Amino acid sequence: MAIFGKLAYDAGVSPGALLLVRFSLAAVLLGMVLLVRPGLRHAGARTVGAAGRAPMRRGRVLAVAVGLGAVGYATQASLFFSALQRMDASLLALILYTYPVMVTVVAVALGRDRLSPARGAALVAASAGTLLVLLGAGGVSFHPVGALLAFASAVTYTVYILVADTVVHRLAPAVLSVLVLTGAAGTLGVRALLTGGVDLGFGPSGWFWLACIAVVSTVVAMLTFFAGLKRTGPSTAAILSTFEPVVTAALATLVLGESLTPVQLLGGVLVLSSVAVLQLRRTRRQGPAPERDRPVVTAGVGS
Repeated sequence: MAIFGKLAYDAGVSPGALLLVRFSLAAVLLGMVLLVRPGLRHAGARTVGAAGRAPMRRGRVLAVAVGLGAVGYATQASLFFSALQRMDASLLALILYTYPVMVTVVAVALGRDRLSPARGAALVAASAGTLLVLLGAGGVSFHPVGALLAFASAVTYTVYILVADTVVHRLAPAVLSVLVLTGAAGTLGVRALLTGGVDLGFGPSGWFWLACIAVVSTVVAMLTFFAGLKRTGPSTAAILSTFEPVVTAALATLVLGESLTPVQLLGGVLVLSSVAVLQLRRTRRQGPAPERDRPVVTAGVGS
């Protein structure tokens, strides 16, 4: 998505137009998928609370799902693409991917998980890796405000994940995704109206990259992730998702000509390794995909 975003900016697309078109088009497309395949409306949904959670009224579940998009996803995406205007896609991806570590820390603070010595060491290594990424900026297009926006995006996504964890098993994944996308599109549509609208006068290349973001990076990403989740379980899915910034960095080098310094590469390795260790230790301790262990959210709706 970061690569498509850079290419869309080069084609004259503004961040406001990118966000509004992305979420609106993705919501419509995924809604059409639900119409064509009605079985997806109930696949994976549960009517009772999981892992000891109290049951939640249907209306409240729907409100939380829409709110996740209207507040959480819209804010996170706005921060992400604002940061993308100011910094390289590869560096942005590495900063954003501090969120799995933050999720672990907050989950421990809330009593949803425990912090073992090995997990604490992994968190220290991840923090050191993030610091290396920032300090080793060197010749890449590092921008302090961009880095702050990227980190704020990660923090927002952390909150989004922890809230989503309360409803992710109460709705079918496709339904939850449509509600989140619709909520985000609604917020961005209202913002566009209040600020005088967005410029949609860019050329065909801009629309092409927007279509790529909506189809490849949103709809296809969500549907294929959930299909893979069904076959691999949440822990494996979460571990695989930590390779996203690696793919972004590689594509940024090939497509955009960006490069990371050796210090930043070392920091990125520390961050990704720490996240993988956290997930692997959880898998070994708890066994195969227990219901209360749901790292899926870290790579699902908000990807």
